[in-house]
Amino acid sequence: MVINGLDILLGNPDLLAGRSIGLIANQTSVSSKLDYSWTLLRRAGVELTRIFSPEHGLFAVEQDQIAVDREPETGCEIVSLYGHNEQSLAPARELLEGLDLVLFDIQDVGSRYYTYVNTLALFMEAAQGLDIEIMVLDRPNPLGGELIEGPLLDPAFHSFVGVMPVPVRHGLTAGEIAHFYRDYKKLDLNLSVLAMQGWSRRMLFPETGLPWVPPSPNMPTFEVAEVYPGMCLFEGLNVSEGRGSTTPFLLSGAPFVDPEALAARLSSMPLEGVVFRPTWFRPTFHKYAGGVVGGIYLHVTDRERFRPFATGVAMTCALRELYGDRLSFLDGVYEFRDDIPAFDLLAGSSEIRSMILDGKPAETIISSWQQDEASFAAIKPNFHLYDS
Repeated sequence: MVINGLDILLGNPDLLAGRSIGLIANQTSVSSKLDYSWTLLRRAGVELTRIFSPEHGLFAVEQDQIAVDREPETGCEIVSLYGHNEQSLAPARELLEGLDLVLFDIQDVGSRYYTYVNTLALFMEAAQGLDIEIMVLDRPNPLGGELIEGPLLDPAFHSFVGVMPVPVRHGLTAGEIAHFYRDYKKLDLNLSVLAMQGWSRRMLFPETGLPWVPPSPNMPTFEVAEVYPGMCLFEGLNVSEGRGSTTPFLLSGAPFVDPEALAARLSSMPLEGVVFRPTWFRPTFHKYAGGVVGGIYLHVTDRERFRPFATGVAMTCALRELYGDRLSFLDGVYEFRDDIPAFDLLAGSSEIRSMILDGKPAETIISSWQQDEASFAAIKPNFHLYDS
């Protein structure tokens, strides 16, 4: 079984002796026996100065894009790093005073959109130049550390769902991506990583032997994390991404969708490792809450051949082809930006949306990011902490 960074730290308490400590954590910050880090640290005699919680809160109570105003009592000051404005995403300078060590211990899901490593990146920027060590207690990338997929982020499309210029599926652990970001931004920062034991790059999460703790309200299982790099794009469409159902991101749909027609079109596309099952569902909240919508359920049949981002783009192409202007790309505020459509912030540029609107074949669009993948693949090994 993989031994995560937290369990390794608890076996080396001298690393914490006499230090003023902050902790960036949520409910995934657990040992292999499912005890919370803050509880275990207190048992070990460690005095935590404060806990910093990410989007969704310490126990993933809040839905996406909802400010975290209150946290449950844990016996320690808790500071939310997801409030009502963009400034709340990084800690105020005064919150770092008196700290000499900040631990980051949150389970990531391996996609550029997912905001927890973006919280880490912004925290690193806030701490640069200070006499504070940032120590990442590393955990597995659930999608493995070998495959990468999708375009790089255009810096003009920077947002909380796009902080780092990496592909959508980046194939790095939190510790590795922290080293990448320090190098990219040339941060004056004392960064360390407590590496896992027993993890290899080819491992997907089910092979680690570790328990899955939902890192956010709509990430209940590994199977959801597996499709998320593609299906999160639907947050930028007038199509439900399955929020309000028990299987978010695996389900998607809208009132104008004919499930059989969409499934037939998708099945004719050159997409491997996935089956599209036509279905109907009733979201209990979020898009089309209370109504019955037609849609698709994704069944991944071959994890090695399945490409989630290509699948999400191809599904968007099929929806546009079948339903024309009934499919729309959403405007409005998304992760504190209102000047760029959400779909573009997620995709990392406007190119994919433009090609879809121009009626380009899905195969052409999918081939458009191959050079980005190749360029990132060339530098990615420089930040590897683990072998294949």
